[in-house]
Amino acid sequence: MSNNRRRDAMRVRISAAEMAADRSHPIHQANGDEQRYASANYPMSFTKGLAHDATTGLVADPQAFESFRTAIDEAYIDAFTTSVRASSDKARAWEAPTAGVVYELNGPDPQAVTMAPAPALGTIELAYEMAEVYELALIRDVPLTELAEGTTNTTVLDAVSRLNAIGYALNGEDGRPRLNSGGNITPQNLFRGSSPGVDTGPYLSQFMLIGNDQPGDPGVAHGRIQYGALQIDQRVPVAAAQDYLIDWNEWLQAQNGEDLRDNTTLFNTSQPRRFMTFPRDLATYVHDDALYEAYLNACLILLSMGTPFDPGFAKLAGHGELFLNSLDINGALSLETHARQAGGFALYGGPHILTLVTEVATRALKAVRYQKFNNHLRLRPEALAGRIHRASQIASAFPAAGAAFADLRTAIDPTVTAVETANTTAGASTALLPMAFQEGSPMHPSYGAGHATVAGACVTVLKAFFDTGCVFVRRGGADIFSRFQSGDTTVQYTPNADGSSLVATTGQPDQPFLTLEGELNKLAANISIGRNMAGVHYYSDYYDSLRMGEKIAIGMLEEQALCYPTDPFVMSVPTFDGEVYRIGNR
Repeated sequence: MSNNRRRDAMRVRISAAEMAADRSHPIHQANGDEQRYASANYPMSFTKGLAHDATTGLVADPQAFESFRTAIDEAYIDAFTTSVRASSDKARAWEAPTAGVVYELNGPDPQAVTMAPAPALGTIELAYEMAEVYELALIRDVPLTELAEGTTNTTVLDAVSRLNAIGYALNGEDGRPRLNSGGNITPQNLFRGSSPGVDTGPYLSQFMLIGNDQPGDPGVAHGRIQYGALQIDQRVPVAAAQDYLIDWNEWLQAQNGEDLRDNTTLFNTSQPRRFMTFPRDLATYVHDDALYEAYLNACLILLSMGTPFDPGFAKLAGHGELFLNSLDINGALSLETHARQAGGFALYGGPHILTLVTEVATRALKAVRYQKFNNHLRLRPEALAGRIHRASQIASAFPAAGAAFADLRTAIDPTVTAVETANTTAGASTALLPMAFQEGSPMHPSYGAGHATVAGACVTVLKAFFDTGCVFVRRGGADIFSRFQSGDTTVQYTPNADGSSLVATTGQPDQPFLTLEGELNKLAANISIGRNMAGVHYYSDYYDSLRMGEKIAIGMLEEQALCYPTDPFVMSVPTFDGEVYRIGNR
């Protein structure tokens, strides 16, 4: 290495550091519920794994919570064992409570991004999103195909009616909007999210279903993704149609940190794997996924289809032709076309983007851990349902807090009553949230959501690399994401009734083209809201985390752009809010 190269490399690193330093570090602000209700044993804070009172469901000893908070703030891992008084029944470890204090060498510092305060107790926004989580539990075994216009499914229609009657919907969903129709939630946009394209076509993104061409097995309908010499099967194991933590004692065990998971009873081993057909299947997917796997799968599918890269750098990947003006033998100007003789691989190619899709996930997880533990420390929906169920008992010990939970119940009473009816039918007369997971939520706070932050980051990388103006088309017998050409027809896949195969719908007069931008946005929403379907997150967890992940990915790509010193390029990134952000060396 020459001395000049050594200095140039150093200058690039300094430039990246200066870019990172120039980003403003925001003020991290929680909603104040931790302090506001401290005297009532911290009922709005995450306390899972501490000992809980058997009558109220609140943490039994407030000093145990305070030692937990101190350990978080000091950020030394041993303190969670030596200084925090955990429940004697605790068998599950708190997950990465110190990850938010580390530093990063690429992309935004984990504390250089933030999330707005979560909806506070007493707000109609919190009431609405708690109603959403309850309603998601009620539709867990309704086919996803019923989340569409024209459905006659009464469970879906009742959910829509109850949600539209809540004040937050009536007043226009101030702050964190959902896609709606004329101000109303409809079966088509119910639980779809907020970004462009997520309410177009089937509920599930095509990337959650289709495969890619395989040796000797062409097409995408088989649902298998070529991963080198291996295959990834999009089918998931079938979970038993059983909900959990609706019994008070079982709920209490989970809050104390007992490990209640039992795979021998969680899954219906008599049924073969199936394509995701019900919300419960999506909950199963996000129970054990490797966080970035859905986006790695999407990338493998797009690469195998030859999906065009962003036009701002497609030539650097070897796409298209080179056009040259030249003089012929008679001196006349002519246009020559040449196939490109150099293309992408390590740079602007498959390995480049595959690596980035996974790499950005680690940055997202560290940033969201700071929000989870150090900033918001928000309780999970399962815990808030416990507060609603035991509001009168809480009121006996802490009148003001109990009244607030009673008011929350009143604001969404039709939904809570529907849940009580369902739970009673299942043998438990409670208002507890029916959970898809035996153990309930993970051992870390609710806000932000790790899955949603990773989704926002990984999908942003995909939108930066690929031409998001592509549409899903059938062309010459192949189904691909490509720029529209004459003769292309629409195509979309949904599972059949039992999830054993995929069904293609093509060329229908009223069938819209599915855009790549929309299907990637839908993929991020599916994974994020799939966690809500399981009962472990709220809508705001999805909404704000997704956008924080987007900022992390953009920051990382901006810094990496400094490393490419020769050919000019531009990445045009459609954001989750419908804007376009451009990155590059122009």
